[in-house]
Amino acid sequence: MVSVVEFRIDRRSGVATYLQIVQQVQQALRLGILVEGDRLPTAAQVAATTKVNPNTTLKAYRELEREGLVEPRPGLGTFVSRSLARPESAADGPLREDLRGWMDRARAQGLDREDVRALVNAVLEEKYPGAEPGT
Repeated sequence: MVSVVEFRIDRRSGVATYLQIVQQVQQALRLGILVEGDRLPTAAQVAATTKVNPNTTLKAYRELEREGLVEPRPGLGTFVSRSLARPESAADGPLREDLRGWMDRARAQGLDREDVRALVNAVLEEKYPGAEPGT
């Protein structure tokens, strides 16, 4: 099956483009958006939609392969070989629903995206000390 993942590149984030692709694939795997057997978009497809150099996408895919998450199949594409999804983090899971409610309350209290990000990162660091954001 062809994946439904669409990469969004933030050129102002300070995060290398290939790492943004790696992180977005990892997130899609954790959320069950991508599952074992799904085909990732080709480097040419990613270049067409994001204006990212195809070599950058290939670098990201090599990193994902090194992590054992994808496998290239010559002439066919790059396919997901392992899922990171947990039932608790599924798109329809109770934790996600709780988080949606929390986000609704944060927005109602006037917090913007960066306020929410800062708050979440602060609590994340408190609960998971020493971990890099996004890991």
